[in-house]
Amino acid sequence: MRLIIVSGRSGSGKSTALAVLEDNGYYCIDNLPAGLLPQLAENALINTELLQPLVAVSIDARNLPSHLSRFPELLEDARSKHIHCDVVYLDADEETLLKRFSETRRRHPLTNTQRSLAEAIRVESDLLGPIADLADLKIDTTNLNLYQLRDSIKLRLLNQPEPGTAFLVESFGFKRGMPVDADLVFDVRCLPNPYWKPELRDHSGLEQPVIDYLAAQPDVEEMFQDISSYLLKWLPRFAASNRAYVTIAIGCTGGHHRSVYITERLGQVLQQTLKNVQVRHRDL
Repeated sequence: MRLIIVSGRSGSGKSTALAVLEDNGYYCIDNLPAGLLPQLAENALINTELLQPLVAVSIDARNLPSHLSRFPELLEDARSKHIHCDVVYLDADEETLLKRFSETRRRHPLTNTQRSLAEAIRVESDLLGPIADLADLKIDTTNLNLYQLRDSIKLRLLNQPEPGTAFLVESFGFKRGMPVDADLVFDVRCLPNPYWKPELRDHSGLEQPVIDYLAAQPDVEEMFQDISSYLLKWLPRFAASNRAYVTIAIGCTGGHHRSVYITERLGQVLQQTLKNVQVRHRDL
């Protein structure tokens, strides 16, 4: 059995995540009382007609605070039944959450006559702390639209042909912000930039003119060898420590040329040694 627990602050995209999972064969329950988590897991194991049941639940701040504070022991209870449990925590920065609520005119579940929306968002973060601390996968949805969030959920949760740690190598541009859900970040802005070559500016690191240019730069090759050596040495130790997800982020200024080229090469090298290696280009 596989159980995915989706949590996060209101407005971060939990409903979208559940919808994607439901569309892909998961039996989904929104706003499950956290205290029922072990019972749900046990009943699913006993009563399901499926050989490998797939269940996803959302646990959020609408729960009793006493249940949320007990989440670590409840999760341990569920896992003691030999159930594969993934805890996924979605979040976005406060400004983005405020904007989403103002645009949709939804009421935040923790607002009242004494508590403003901004205060409710901060209180919610404290209430969900025990879940966030135990999250196997954190996804920052600040810069993701609906379609990008759906793609991210599919890539990270559903695209795992082999058991074990799922590694994501992701390119990004610093000008759009560093991915806060990255475990390892490498800055390649010191490398020669194809952007300043007019004939290369409109190409990306996936296209041959940029590939040829960067492959001919000694600094690029040296940086690639250093990063790949580090990852080949240490990523297997992440896997040995039972990490479910590891994100490696490679950043350049715009996220179109240098980071894309390095990310593609790293993905190819890591896929020869590790299982479940995925490649994503955030800003292309």
